[in-house]
Amino acid sequence: MSRAGRRTAALLALLAAASLAPAQGRTPCDSLVRLPNVSAALCRQAALVDSGARSVRGVPLYLRDVVQPKATMRVLVAGAIHGDELSSASAALHWIRLAGEPARLAQPVHWRFIPLLNPDGALARPPRRTNANGVDLNRNFPTPDWAREAQVYWEKRTRRDRRRWPGPQPLSEPESRFLHQQMEAFQPHLIVSIHAPYGVLDFDGPSVPPSRLGRLYLDQVGIFPGSLGNYGGLHRGVPVVTIELPSALRTPLEAEMRQMWLDLLRWMDERLLAPASMSR
Repeated sequence: MSRAGRRTAALLALLAAASLAPAQGRTPCDSLVRLPNVSAALCRQAALVDSGARSVRGVPLYLRDVVQPKATMRVLVAGAIHGDELSSASAALHWIRLAGEPARLAQPVHWRFIPLLNPDGALARPPRRTNANGVDLNRNFPTPDWAREAQVYWEKRTRRDRRRWPGPQPLSEPESRFLHQQMEAFQPHLIVSIHAPYGVLDFDGPSVPPSRLGRLYLDQVGIFPGSLGNYGGLHRGVPVVTIELPSALRTPLEAEMRQMWLDLLRWMDERLLAPASMSR
């Protein structure tokens, strides 16, 4: 790359970082209010914390822990793995508020929310599925035989669709590495991955899957090399609930998001048990 090209790339990285970084009085909410159905008040209430991790362009990756007293179960919730699925980040922010409400659960929960895993894609104009390196983060996790299966799938099944490029190697991207590190450190008993726009409910891994969350019914869509469901659910043995909202640009009504949340809690209480050996 030429010197001028390096200067341009560095400037773009700084601008991207400034769009979400809390510099000179800015807060992450200054950018997150662009998301559908996200008010400044809702974003402030989410009280997002800078994880210290950064996207390709240097944008902070934020998280929020909500811990119920005597929590025995750990649940990791991730939104906007695909940057053009804006409603998924919005839904995660609404769920942070619901997680703070009193809930009578047989197994109190330590929730960890990562509402916007792919800020570079979400903050692009127009938003894009991939991260700043053009990688589909949901094909970048280290499933077995990734080098062969992910590339073959991309070349043969997607016909080299640029929106679905799995990257040069597993965990090549800072965003996927961050989520992988959270899985290693947090050791969740359940992962909830919020997507759009297929309007269904998917599930990978052990346990009996939920039959529905709100108006979303179970319709398992298949296994993809390098996907979070494949990696977490099948190869790590952690149940992965994948929520596909009906629209990438509009959230469900608040009453519907609440019903999805209540259905998730009910299923967790009835079907999902945190092994005693994993409690801490």
